[in-house]
This record gives sequence, C-alpha cells and structure tokens, in this order.
Amino acid sequence: MAETHNRFAMFYIFTTVMLNMIGLGVIMPVMPQLIMDVTGENLAHAAQWGGYLTFVYALMQFIMMPIIGGLSDRFGRRPVLLVSMAAYSFDFLVMALAPVIGVIVVARLLAGAFAATFSTANAYIADITPPEKRAANFGLMGAAFGLGFIIGPGIGGILGESFGPRAPFFFVAALGATNFLLGLFVLPETLNKEKRRKFEWKRANAFGNFKQFSQYPMMLPIAGAIFLYQLAHWTFPSVWSYFAEEKYGWSPGFIGASLMFVGLMAAIVQGGLTRIIIPKIGERAAAVGGTMIAIVTYLGYAFADQGWMVYALITVSSLAGVTLPSLQGIMSRTVPANAQGELQGAVAAIASLSMIMGPPIMTQIFAAFSAPGTPFTIAGITILEKGAGIYFPGAPFVLASALTLLALAPLLIAFRRVQRPREETAETK
Repeated sequence: MAETHNRFAMFYIFTTVMLNMIGLGVIMPVMPQLIMDVTGENLAHAAQWGGYLTFVYALMQFIMMPIIGGLSDRFGRRPVLLVSMAAYSFDFLVMALAPVIGVIVVARLLAGAFAATFSTANAYIADITPPEKRAANFGLMGAAFGLGFIIGPGIGGILGESFGPRAPFFFVAALGATNFLLGLFVLPETLNKEKRRKFEWKRANAFGNFKQFSQYPMMLPIAGAIFLYQLAHWTFPSVWSYFAEEKYGWSPGFIGASLMFVGLMAAIVQGGLTRIIIPKIGERAAAVGGTMIAIVTYLGYAFADQGWMVYALITVSSLAGVTLPSLQGIMSRTVPANAQGELQGAVAAIASLSMIMGPPIMTQIFAAFSAPGTPFTIAGITILEKGAGIYFPGAPFVLASALTLLALAPLLIAFRRVQRPREETAETK
C-alpha cells in the first residue's frame, strides 16, 4: 500500500512540475512581443526589461523560498504546494490583462513570493524516496522540465502567432487553475506529523540555512558550485528568445520549435539517461563531467553562425543535465529527514540568488552588444559606454562559459574534503 501511495504521489508531483514548465515554456516565445507591446520600445530595450522582470521575481524567491521550505517542514508539503499553484495561476492572469509594464512588475513580485512549487516538490520527493534513489528521481523532475519545454513553447508559438502575445498568458492561467483544483482533491501529504519540526525564523532565511549546513564538510563548497553553475545557466532562458530573433531572425514559431527541442533532449537525458549514467559512473563523476560539457557548449552557442548549428549544440549540451541531480543527491543524503524542506529551500535560494544576478547582467550584455548604442551598466556603474560600436550578440554565452569553469573549483574542493580522510586512513593502515 505504501509503495502504491508513493508511486501516485511521485506521478502527481511529476505532472505538477511538467504543467508548470509548460506554462513557462508557453510564454517564452512571446515575452519579447508582450514587453514591446506594453512599453513601445525596441527589442534591445525589451531584453533589458525582461532582465528587470526576472530580477524582481528572483529577489522575492530568494527572500521567501527558505521561509516556504521551513513552513513545509512544519505544516507539510501539501498546503504549501496548493498555495503555490493558486498564486501561479493568478500571476499569469494578471500578466495577460496588464495594460502597462508596471502591472507586470507587480505580478512578478507576487509570483516570486509564492513560487514554492519546485523546492517543495523536491522535498516531497525526498520524503518518499530512499536516499540511494534520490539522485535518479531528482533527474526525473528534470524530465518533467523537459517535457514541459517540449509542449509549452510549441503551444506558445502557435497561440502567439495566431491570437497575439497575450493569448498564451490566458492559457497558462487556466492551466494553473486546473492543476490547483486537481491537487485540492487528490494530492496526498507525505511528511508525517512526527517528522515535522518547529518553524524557526532564524533558520528561515538563506543565510540561516547556509549556517545550519556549515557543519557538513561538503555542503558549502557544493552550494558555491551550484551558485556559479546556475548563474551561467540563466543565460539561456533570459536571452534566448531575444538572441534567436536578433541573430537568426526567427519568429515566435521558430523560437518555440527550438525550445521544444531543448525540452525533448532534456527529457531524454534527465528522464532516461540520468538514471543510467549516474549509477554507472557515480554522482561525483557525473557532476564534474556535466559541468565540463556545459563549459564547451556555451562557447558553441556564442559563435554559432547558422541556426542549424544550434540544434547540434542543444543535443550535446543536454548531457550537462546530469550535473544538478547528482549534486542534489549528494546534498540530500547529507541532512536528516526533518530538514529536507530546509535543504531544498536553501538550494532554491541559491538558484534565486543566481537568478537575481544572472538575467539582469546577461540581458544588459545582450542589449549592449546587439544594439551598440546601448550602454552596459551594473548597479549604476557603466561598463560599456554608449556608442561603443561592438556587435556580438553571443557575448552572454562567453561569460556563461567562464562562470561554469569557475564552478569546477569549489566542486573539486568539496569532493576532496571527503576523499582526504579516507586516503589518510588507508595510509595509516
């Protein structure tokens, strides 16, 4: 009975993550057009606004994710997931109706505050999965991401070209509401009351989480590696639609097709190959190997001159999808059962911190190098003067490659910290 219960719970969480990614994938091909519609500005400036919207969303996530993770450890996973689903639907309805960019900014603030689905879903998985199988099941969530990206961008491209840039947002709002109602009736709770812990405000923040986990030798270096890896990763979702339109002249339909292919490859790797590769070569080797693949393929995106080259790069870069499930599996085995929500909240906070920094930087770089008259500024400091005259839309991907290379250092430090005592013990014997 317990095994059947767990399988049903796993299926529902998989479906929930997939539906949420369908929603995100639906809007990606049309977001540039929506921003240009409400602002009346060109593509380069729309990319900057896209970075700002991602910034406010991520800032709220960074603040709220550890709180939500702690609440899920105290009150259970079910209520947190349901609130998240309801907020998700409301957010997209507001964006669909937004007359000006300010309304979209407020919608993204609210969405970030309640975006608990992914971190709580990972805690849910940790509740129902034996430690030795968690990396594989975290990879299965990557497959849900992939399937969502197969379905979502295609729908978004079709709806955007047929009915305008607002139509996909109405679709996502309806999809989110349906998912909420389904969860209200069928979603089971997986965290037993005896395993719940008291909510503590001093631990309900990212820095409190990191301090709590500092007792584990591997935790903080891996957290640093994840931060750098994720900082680079945000290049693709934050600039891809703008990059593809600028460099290759692709329409929303073509952009949607490319994102569908990203999703297909992610589903193949994370839903299938991850469950083979990680057990065969080990979590550490998978994490290092995936990171090295990402380093090379980011450079490929930067210099690809023809659109067809992108599809070859997507095929290879999808193998980097083994990296984060491997690291999550290692981290998950390190902490006790009643701190899994806190762990996933901390991991989500790392992703949010990278999301706060990454998209604004990458979209500013894209704007500066795709429209040479646009200055590149960070925190009010001008890095590239207006009118510099440098045209290189692939510049954000070069920076992504460099950041991923930097991520290797803390990763190797973390693995060395565990290996050294074993080596010393062997020498002593």
